[in-house]
Amino acid sequence: MPNWKMISFQDPSSPAADNLNLFYNFTMIFMISIVTLTLMVMIDIRINKFVNRYLLKNHNVEIMWTGLPILILLIIAFPSLKTLYFIDEILNPTFFTVKS
Repeated sequence: MPNWKMISFQDPSSPAADNLNLFYNFTMIFMISIVTLTLMVMIDIRINKFVNRYLLKNHNVEIMWTGLPILILLIIAFPSLKTLYFIDEILNPTFFTVKS
């Protein structure tokens, strides 16, 4: 039941809505942790005076900058596709046929 000033979604009444709610919570926790970690690193770099501000020819950092977003997208994509196919199976049941 939705209430006034409610922060999250109302309680799900179907398995598909429950899956969507779990996926939303998973994605939000993941994204909030990424934003928090990024802000902490940026503040730390800004405050720390011993950081090399001219990173040139650092291949490890470039590999990490390329690989980490790919990994993050894969981590988010698998639960998303699982939920999408689960909803499609509920809306289009193919486990029985009617012959006339």
